[in-house]
Amino acid sequence: MNQEKYVLSVEGLTVSFDGFKAVDDLSLYVLENNIHVIIGPNGAGKTTVLDLICGKTKVTSGSIDFKGQELTKLKEHQIVHKGVGRKFQNPSIYEDLSVFENLELSFPRGRTVWGALTFKRNKEVIERIQEVAELIFLSEKLHTPADVLSHGQKQWLEIGMLLIQDPDLLMLDEPVAGMSVSERHKTAELLQKITKNRSVLVIEHDMQFVEKIADRVTVMHQGKILSEGSIQKVKNDPKVIEVYLGH
Repeated sequence: MNQEKYVLSVEGLTVSFDGFKAVDDLSLYVLENNIHVIIGPNGAGKTTVLDLICGKTKVTSGSIDFKGQELTKLKEHQIVHKGVGRKFQNPSIYEDLSVFENLELSFPRGRTVWGALTFKRNKEVIERIQEVAELIFLSEKLHTPADVLSHGQKQWLEIGMLLIQDPDLLMLDEPVAGMSVSERHKTAELLQKITKNRSVLVIEHDMQFVEKIADRVTVMHQGKILSEGSIQKVKNDPKVIEVYLGH
């Protein structure tokens, strides 16, 4: 038995919408400090898997074990508190606030009503915001309103808003969609830096980006796993070429 540890173990995951199985008996294992990428054609069920893990959609059957805790019975906010962060396809940032204020709002102590009322912008908060801003390439933009950032910078800011909460698992849905080539390179660099102490689960279509970042790749098709392994393994899998890469 290898000593590798799974931060997330999804087993027999199924969800049916009016008899249609969007995810069908899926099992998926994400290693600690790994970048695990899910690829596959549109309608394969990729985003639904993230919805099930973060509690946005309720599971029909199966289990989702995150660091020894079953997530399927928990509500969305409880799953966030357990250490699962989720970024959707479109950045949801506060456009009229500065980069600094966006990060400050996401700082974990402001999460409860009491925490928010007693929250103080102390040295610890400021240092943490500066540290995250540096990581997401926005340290020069701390006092810039978020609405004037480029599309890529807005995506980084949203990743930063999750990072400041220090999740153990970060889930990103198509993080480089609409980014320039240089922004894609920097995003790959960012993801490699943040897996030093957390795992990242990514849904992506950009195969060049996937090749840069993925430790492990799962290919989905019609709610099931079609292939899994290293990027080289899945790229050379005849089934994957036929269903996905050939198009």
